[in-house]
Amino acid sequence: MSERVLPEHHHDHRDVTGGWLRPAVFGVMDGLVSNTALIAGVAGGGAPPRTVALAGLAGLVAGAFSMATGEYVSVASQTELARAEIEVEKAEIARVPAAEEAELAGIYRARGVDDATAREVARQLSRDPETVWRVHAREELGIDPDDLPSPWTAALSSLLAFTLGALVPLLPYVLGGTALLVPVLLSLLALFVAGALVSRWTDRSALYSGTRQLVLGGAATGLTYVVGTAVGAGV
Repeated sequence: MSERVLPEHHHDHRDVTGGWLRPAVFGVMDGLVSNTALIAGVAGGGAPPRTVALAGLAGLVAGAFSMATGEYVSVASQTELARAEIEVEKAEIARVPAAEEAELAGIYRARGVDDATAREVARQLSRDPETVWRVHAREELGIDPDDLPSPWTAALSSLLAFTLGALVPLLPYVLGGTALLVPVLLSLLALFVAGALVSRWTDRSALYSGTRQLVLGGAATGLTYVVGTAVGAGV
């Protein structure tokens, strides 16, 4: 009887190296929490709705550009450092190829490959100069040289996400509202929904992620309101 051949199975992985998820999540959460807290603090200090709206708008614009600038610089610096280390590795491969080949074999031995196989794999990979430096970058530095994060992707993701988050508590005032309770409740709901959506890219449940964001954002808003009320009462 011939051995049964199982059908080939394919599965998809979520994008974990695209460079957009972290700044997008951080941006929308920061926009929600910081602008809701800012609006609550200013309103708690007794400012009129027009002033609260102006403070919220200033917080949105300043925060969005600050986040985008910070993300661009940090990711660009990280990418530049990675490329510099890759150049160092290329130079070492060109200068002492035998030593680098032995080093690569040692990496595979440390992962459980027997000595002869490790040496043969390292030898074959080292035959192609365009292949071997990429292998060294991945194995030694933990860098995928063909998938380095884009600073523009990180900056744009952060800017748009922060703007979206910061707009939530500001929108009721833009539409003519005057009560603080409405933007606060709207922001808390948005925090829960955003946290629940993030769970799609993590191993946490939607309830856990949503509640975590709700509690943290609510605490920040409440504390800022208390500070604003205390300072406003003393002015």
